[in-house]
Amino acid sequence: MNTKTYAGIPAEHSKLEQSKIVLIPVPYDGTSTWQKGADKGPEAFLHASENMELYDIETDSEVYLQGIHLAEAVTENASPEAMVEAVHQATKKYIKKNKFVTIFGGEHSISIGTIRAFNEMFEDLTVLHIDAHADLRESYEGSKCNHACAVYEASQTTNLIQVGIRSMDAIEKTVMDEDKTYFAHEMAVDDSWMDSAIDQMTDNVFITFDLDAFDPSILPSTGTPEPGGLFYYETLEFLKQVFEEKNVVGFDIVELCPNKNEKSSDFLAAKLYYKMLSYKFQNEDVEDDFESNFNNGSSGNNKFSKFNDDDEY
Repeated sequence: MNTKTYAGIPAEHSKLEQSKIVLIPVPYDGTSTWQKGADKGPEAFLHASENMELYDIETDSEVYLQGIHLAEAVTENASPEAMVEAVHQATKKYIKKNKFVTIFGGEHSISIGTIRAFNEMFEDLTVLHIDAHADLRESYEGSKCNHACAVYEASQTTNLIQVGIRSMDAIEKTVMDEDKTYFAHEMAVDDSWMDSAIDQMTDNVFITFDLDAFDPSILPSTGTPEPGGLFYYETLEFLKQVFEEKNVVGFDIVELCPNKNEKSSDFLAAKLYYKMLSYKFQNEDVEDDFESNFNNGSSGNNKFSKFNDDDEY
């Protein structure tokens, strides 16, 4: 990443020790199967963020004052499995430092690692998956770490809520919990979906947001655009309610596939990220300490990872 600080914020608000928030870029595009370019997403997002006003009108706040540390990018790409493990370890590292950890991809396979880390560290985790695609294949093209498998593991180990789904393979119905899946065509005619989805969440919520959840009329620069998606203000209404009613423990945003001739998608991604932070911290004074409620013990209700877990940081 060429950017020295997130959004060009002053250094005093970007040092790790003083920052409540950590942003981990993951420029990875190893398993996408149509349009390539998601590995350029983090850089485009960061560049757009540098050109964004840092005062949020709705929350009357400047969330960057809470401190946002731009971490070193995870660039492991030897294999999808190696990338997932690298993301898993980097994410867990910063959770253990008592930071509010956020990740920007990259394609959606990175979320296998982020979700694995949050599920190990937080009790009774809900994964709120906002996406056009179900991403529930157990494996695809010879790997369980493919973008088409992004939330399969979460479906087995967490309370998975899926919102905005409008494209899937028939085989995914054998895995999907349809009572916790909010299909786009149903959401379009029934506005009770927001309350219903939130009612099914546990207290601790991790959000994985695939930008192709948005309608391509407002965000065309993504690898697999699908018609019939979410619009900006209904999305913010839902997210605001989730942040108000639940303890959002972190989030990732994925699948920005930048187009040099179309910058509005980059800017929407930048605004979405900043808005989500603004919702999280709008009632917290800058001087207040951030207290994560992660579980650092050896027992808990979650299914802990069978994978390598190096706790020496």
